[in-house]
Amino acid sequence: MGKKIVILNGSPRKNGNTSSLVKAFTEGAEVAGNAVTEFFLGSMNIHGCKGCFGGHSGQECPCVQRDDMSKIYPAVKNCDVLVLATPLYYWNMSGQIRTAVDRLFALEEGDDNLLRGHNRACALLMAAEGYGFDDVLLYYNHLAEHLRWKNLGAVLAGGNGNVGDIQGKSELREAFELGRSIQ
Repeated sequence: MGKKIVILNGSPRKNGNTSSLVKAFTEGAEVAGNAVTEFFLGSMNIHGCKGCFGGHSGQECPCVQRDDMSKIYPAVKNCDVLVLATPLYYWNMSGQIRTAVDRLFALEEGDDNLLRGHNRACALLMAAEGYGFDDVLLYYNHLAEHLRWKNLGAVLAGGNGNVGDIQGKSELREAFELGRSIQ
């Protein structure tokens, strides 16, 4: 039986370079028999974390805010692999994905930490105009370590300033192979 994979796509462009990485990864993951659910964050209504510590992991919607995160929480609770897909903006992940990741904290609050451990894994897909991935990789690696998730790796596609620049590049094959490697 395949794994349940959730992709948080933090690109504002549905047909951009990050989305091309997501498509290639998804094709590989599905070839391997996995079920993939993608959330395109750019078209979702997700508010920033209030830092209120009012959430509770045991609730159906663990956060006090009621927005589209209520669609993401159940999928993340039940996934085996969480993939963060984002363009590189100012040496970090996009605001869309940072907001969603911050809000996942609600799954750590309360009686049961529903994020940490649980035999989960994670991966990172990134496209960028440049090649300055060091800072975001540091954050991603710390996040995986904190959550005690197996880090499956990252596909980092630099040199993609315009929509479509990634077409024909080796990083698409790398994303496909990363997806296919999940058993």
